[in-house]
Amino acid sequence: MADRETNRIEAFSDGVFAIAITLLVLDLKVPRDLLAGQQLADVLLAQWPAYLAFLTSFATILIMWVNHHRMFSFIRRPDAQFLYANGLLLFVVTLVPFPTAVLAEYFEKPGARTAGLLYGGTFVLGSIAYNVLWRAAIGRGGRLLRSGVSPEHLAQMTRSYLWGLPMYGLATAAALVSPHLTILICLGLWVFWVVAARNV
Repeated sequence: MADRETNRIEAFSDGVFAIAITLLVLDLKVPRDLLAGQQLADVLLAQWPAYLAFLTSFATILIMWVNHHRMFSFIRRPDAQFLYANGLLLFVVTLVPFPTAVLAEYFEKPGARTAGLLYGGTFVLGSIAYNVLWRAAIGRGGRLLRSGVSPEHLAQMTRSYLWGLPMYGLATAAALVSPHLTILICLGLWVFWVVAARNV
């Protein structure tokens, strides 16, 4: 019964991740009614900020999903606190397409710094939500966890999740200098999470 409940929650969460990651593509526009002298290739290339924002957000949601899936492999049975914490994370996941669209639109326009702050700040919220969810999972004597999980493994995962908040905070602050730095740090963090996942 506990496994079925956990699987149901994970399936619902997977659906939210899938919808959020799919919505990202809606900001990629098909050029229509080209003006005289315009080349399709040039118009497509001019949309490069949208491609970059799409790539960064897709990669970030992907790694969020991978970590969420790994976390659920440790969960034996959820409780109300865990469910609400999971809901908080899903709330942030559903927000990601909006700052992605804002960043793509304003990347090289006045307001780019605000767009970068909004974008990075969303992932700061995501990092907070992840840590809240993980604390809900391992708290109260670990009674939600499956048996046989070593304390060392749990400690290692806890440390890896803690990296997100200061690093995404740095990415957000970097928007005050340039949104290019925000994107660069977010992409670098994606590489970091991929490497870290291999060691956990």
